[in-house]
Amino acid sequence: MASLLSVNVGMPKDVAWQGRTVHTGIFKSPVSDSVLVRRLNIDGDGQGDLNGHGGEQRAVLVYQIDSIRYWQRFFGHSSFEFGQFGENFTVEGLSDQEVCIGDRYRIGEAEFEVTQPRVTCFRVGMRLGVPTLAALLVAHHRPGFYFRVITEGRVRAGDGITRTRRGAHRMSVAAVDAMLYLPHRNPHDLKTALDIPALSPGWRQSFQELLAGETAARAVAAEPSWSGFRGMRVVDIVRESSTITSVYLAVAEGARPPSALPGQYITLRLTDAGDPAPVRSYSLSSAPGSDTYRISVKREGLASTYVHTRLRIGAIVEVAAPRGDFVLAAGAGPVLLVSGGVGVTPVLAMLHQLAAQRSDRDVWWLHTAHNSDQQAFADEAHRLLQSLPNAHEQVFHTAPANGVPPRRLTAETLATLGLPSGATAYVCGPERFMTAMCESLTALGITRIHTELFGTRTPINPGVTTVSSTPPHQPPGPSGTGPSVTFARSGLSTRWQRTAGSLLELAEACGVPTRWSCRTGVCHTCTTPLLAGATSYLPDPLEAPDNDEVLICCARPDGDIVLDL
Repeated sequence: MASLLSVNVGMPKDVAWQGRTVHTGIFKSPVSDSVLVRRLNIDGDGQGDLNGHGGEQRAVLVYQIDSIRYWQRFFGHSSFEFGQFGENFTVEGLSDQEVCIGDRYRIGEAEFEVTQPRVTCFRVGMRLGVPTLAALLVAHHRPGFYFRVITEGRVRAGDGITRTRRGAHRMSVAAVDAMLYLPHRNPHDLKTALDIPALSPGWRQSFQELLAGETAARAVAAEPSWSGFRGMRVVDIVRESSTITSVYLAVAEGARPPSALPGQYITLRLTDAGDPAPVRSYSLSSAPGSDTYRISVKREGLASTYVHTRLRIGAIVEVAAPRGDFVLAAGAGPVLLVSGGVGVTPVLAMLHQLAAQRSDRDVWWLHTAHNSDQQAFADEAHRLLQSLPNAHEQVFHTAPANGVPPRRLTAETLATLGLPSGATAYVCGPERFMTAMCESLTALGITRIHTELFGTRTPINPGVTTVSSTPPHQPPGPSGTGPSVTFARSGLSTRWQRTAGSLLELAEACGVPTRWSCRTGVCHTCTTPLLAGATSYLPDPLEAPDNDEVLICCARPDGDIVLDL
């Protein structure tokens, strides 16, 4: 009979790790007396990162003594203590191959339901001094799992464990874990997992995204049209407003550039603008299928100043292929195209696509600019909207001339427009603008929201409390002697340092904002577009990303590379 061997709790604390501070509840210790298990937690227990751990769906983490003994043999360790894998319940029995999502168990006075496997997280490796442990738990099919609390009550070490109900479809913890993190998943199995009522919302969303191929548009655009950079000729330069200039790029005479999806971007390496050459990404503002690529650039930095003041017709610039998953998806429902300033460029390409299709979809165009002098593409957008039978145009100027009262695109304004709640929204502009728009649209019941941000992305560094606020910079110490690594979004090029364990670690040394969770090739949080060059892995990820992407947490450059980071 399965039994509860130990109840382990611990409150979050700050721990020094690789020169940073991590706030974590991974350190658990056994309690000898009975303890009350509540809906959200065990008394005396807590989690440091509630985005990835804890809450109703992850109230209790369970790990098996059999798996602990397995790892002792695997690593050749004899030391052992309850709670060392961060588990709340150390149990005899309840293997990951036998326990199913939705199974319910009675332990002491309480009843529990299995909701999901353990979240892959670097902190269990940090706790045990094995950085690759998150990947090993998945690869060896021994992740452990979470309970939610059905009935609160007291439990204690020595309590028996009785299964009170079987979960729908009887999909084991190990099988469900493998579906998320390992390759060769079966779409039928994904659909079956989604039919399990007890599956946690987070895993449900992940499976829905996998089943949809993340998005239908991304599936279409999985492969860039060419690798690395190729030369394109500047055939026209047009001033669109007092701050924005468009550049038209063409391939060899008579040829049409490979088609891009509406909303995608290209990356330019401007070899005449500086040393090292700045690398920047710009949305395509032209209609998909045009004879040229059009980018529209706001003057606000080194690269854009070069475009505005020194770039000339006839010049050759190096261009990486169109990419990006901020694209207009097919469908018949309403569309909201929401932009601020130069953020108009990708949604203008979407508007071109809708007009070319003579779409009868309900299309809302919401744009804000400082004033009419700074508003780009006003006439072009208006003309396209006029060609659509169900278009709505709202333009907001925050500082208009001639004493005209300002109009601002705010939550209150949005609430008065009668936007359809079933719409899909595409939002582009400054980060604060997009955050405000997403919050406001969500409050109105619009939940299908896609965003595009240029510049560095908001970092995801779970539990880390000491995140640098300094701009990207060269890493400390002597200059590297390896291949050139360019972080395109951060505007920084540096040399690979042999002492850097991974591209992620090099980025961190440079103060480049990063996104990660497992740090060992499992979770894909660190997935980054690879604009040019090639990389290799150590260790190999459990599932490789697309060909034009790289998991920077376990990758190293094979030569000069450009990352969209």
